[in-house]
Amino acid sequence: MLFNRIIPCLLLKNSGLVKTVNFKNPSYVGDPLNTVRIFNEKEVDELIFLDIEASPKNTEPNYKLLAEIANECFMPLAYGGGIKTFEQAQKIFNIGIEKVAINTASQSNLNLIAQIANVYGTQAVIGVIDVKKNFFGKNQIVSNSANTKHKDTIEEWIKKLEEAGVGELLITSVDNEGTWKGLDLDLIKLVTSISKVPVIAHGGVGSEQHIIDGIKIGKANAVAIGSLVVYQKQGMGVLINYPNKKIVENI
Repeated sequence: MLFNRIIPCLLLKNSGLVKTVNFKNPSYVGDPLNTVRIFNEKEVDELIFLDIEASPKNTEPNYKLLAEIANECFMPLAYGGGIKTFEQAQKIFNIGIEKVAINTASQSNLNLIAQIANVYGTQAVIGVIDVKKNFFGKNQIVSNSANTKHKDTIEEWIKKLEEAGVGELLITSVDNEGTWKGLDLDLIKLVTSISKVPVIAHGGVGSEQHIIDGIKIGKANAVAIGSLVVYQKQGMGVLINYPNKKIVENI
C-alpha cells in the first residue's frame, strides 16, 4: 500500500537553502545540514533537494555538499539539478541518495531516464514537470528554471516519461510556487487522471488544508511543500517546521 506523504522540497543555491516565488528572487533561508537535522527530529517522511542553479549554469551537482547532506539524513532523500549523464546519477546514488529527479536533461535525452531505471529501478527516478501558464492562460511545460518552453502537451510528455521509466512524477505550478495561495488543483487533477505512476503535487501550499486538498481533491499521492516548512507564516521570518502527518493518513 502506498501511503500519502508530505515531503519538504528544499531549494539549493551556493550551498545554502533558498526560497523562491514563481521560480524567481531566491531568498536565503538557512543551512541545509542544520535543516536536515531538524527534519530528522521531526521524523519527516522524505526530503527532496533541488539545486536551482546547476542546470541554468550548466554545472555538475555539488557532490561534496550532497554527501554531507546524505550523511546527516535519516529519511529517504531525492536530489535534482544538473544531472545530465548516467555517470553523474551514479555518483549521486553512490553518495547514498535514493532517488534522482530529472527535468531539463530529459527534454534532450529521454534515454537517460531509461539508463538509470534499468540499473537502479523505476522507483529511483522522479520525472519533474514544471508547468507555467502562457499568454493565453494555457498550460505550458517549461524547464531550465522555467527559462525554456516546450511544445509537448502535458499528456504527451507524461506518456513519454512513463515509457522511459520514471517511477514518480513531481508536478510544479510555476505560477503558484512560493505564493501560499494553494496548489493548482486543476493541473494536479489533470496529471493524476493521466498518470500511471504516483504523483507528487508541488507549488503554492500555504496551509494544512492545501495539503489535504492536493490529496483529497487533486488525487495526488504526495504533496511537496517549501514555504510552509521554512517560514513561520507568510511574510514572517524563517522557522523550520513540519505539519502533522496525521492530517493525510485517512484520506
